[in-house]
Amino acid sequence: MSGALAGRVAIITGAGQGVGRGIALALAREGAKVAVVGRTLEKCERTAAVIAAAGGTAIALACDVGKREQVEAAVAETVARLGGVTILVNNAHTSRPQTPIADVTDKDMAIALKGMFGALYFLQACLPHLPERTGRVLNLGSVSGTRGDAGFAAYAMAKEAVRALARVAARELGSRGITVNTICPLSESPGMEYMREEDPSFVPALEAGTVLGRIGSSEDDVGATAAFLCSDAGGYITGQTVNVDGGTWIVP
Repeated sequence: MSGALAGRVAIITGAGQGVGRGIALALAREGAKVAVVGRTLEKCERTAAVIAAAGGTAIALACDVGKREQVEAAVAETVARLGGVTILVNNAHTSRPQTPIADVTDKDMAIALKGMFGALYFLQACLPHLPERTGRVLNLGSVSGTRGDAGFAAYAMAKEAVRALARVAARELGSRGITVNTICPLSESPGMEYMREEDPSFVPALEAGTVLGRIGSSEDDVGATAAFLCSDAGGYITGQTVNVDGGTWIVP
């Protein structure tokens, strides 16, 4: 797919690390100019530097996705510096893991829902710029939401809301030829590292719960799928949830 995204501009939230970073690298590898957006500018700058070192074009932008004014400023700066917005990837999200429903607090919900609001804010801010036929929106969901994993109530609720937003947007934007899809990934990330340190049995159990017997790569597995969906080849796919999880979804 070399060069499949040449001339296109992508905004990727939460791209300083983990899944967002992997998607940013994969889209840049296919020729997209990338706005690397996240709360911590230093992390975003590191991702942008890797893209630049490989011959790509990237800018780093600090943004709290839960604050509409910062989202609008990030989109405006992307348009001014990179010439537009063709692709939006709503990835930024955080939550307190392994929390039973009985212990979920208002603070837990506020943290988890920030990603949901961010997806809406970025979509609204990007709408005037997304081009017909080549405009692409990807939201990052989670198998924790689709199958209802114990201990992830706040996270699952927020991720299912983001997935619902993608389906509604797919209907509303279809007449413009803009596609909107959701990816539910299972790949290496800082969150995975945290769980590995907290509970050494957690990741091996996840691996055993996949058909392919491994945890995916955020760049080569999740990122490659994102690049396909954002390319012309993915132009007839919309309103879908794509599980990039090594078969976790089908394991009982």
